[in-house]
Amino acid sequence: MVPLLLVLLLVLLLFGAGFALNVLWWVAIAVLVLWLIGFVARPSGGGGRWYRW
Repeated sequence: MVPLLLVLLLVLLLFGAGFALNVLWWVAIAVLVLWLIGFVARPSGGGGRWYRW
């Protein structure tokens, strides 16, 4: 019973990984675009950064 559950879990993870990796690419692109917009649109005064890190 346990090996069957492990195999089903592995199949579910591998099936989900293909979808998750595709979604993660889109998330990475969105974050990059937001970072670039923030970098270009940062305030011109005093050298303050628009992000916290």
